Amino acid sequence: MRTQTERRSLGPKLHDIGVTFRWTGWATFWLQIGLAIVSSLILVFAVTGQNFSDENTPGIGVGIFWAVCGVLVLLFAIFLSFRYTRTGKLLLDSDQANPHRADVIKVLRLSLLVSLIGMLLTILGGGATLGVLLGKVLAQPQGIAVYDPQKIIRALDILVAMANMTGITAHFAGAIASLWLLERVKQ
Repeated sequence: MRTQTERRSLGPKLHDIGVTFRWTGWATFWLQIGLAIVSSLILVFAVTGQNFSDENTPGIGVGIFWAVCGVLVLLFAIFLSFRYTRTGKLLLDSDQANPHRADVIKVLRLSLLVSLIGMLLTILGGGATLGVLLGKVLAQPQGIAVYDPQKIIRALDILVAMANMTGITAHFAGAIASLWLLERVKQ
């Protein structure tokens, strides 16, 4: 642990920013890891269910594709969240040179851009999936039992929408963390 004189030599603002980077980095890292696992498991269930089922929903593959792309971008966002913790550690370590403010801002902007791209991809997937589900609902005659299995909304179809929504949530958390840290650095 650092002594009180070492903390004072760092400066209270730099110390506070270092602590904020570490806490925000770890919180975002673990939140995004958890949401990535949930989204990935949902996608695995949806894809394996599609492979074992005789009645596949036409068009749902587009939603799966965008969800997988969103999860891949989320993996990079998770790496950037972990990088926040390392930046915070560098800011708190008086023995090492502090990272330049411009470099930290570049990383934060990159992380924000990655989160926004991930949100866009998963929004595209969610929109495609919900469009397919809406088409199925509108094709069903009201008040009559459905005899065509292609017109029934299956749980597997809803899983793809859930995977996309979980991805959107994970990328949103990353974007909020990036904006929060960017604001703290710019003060």
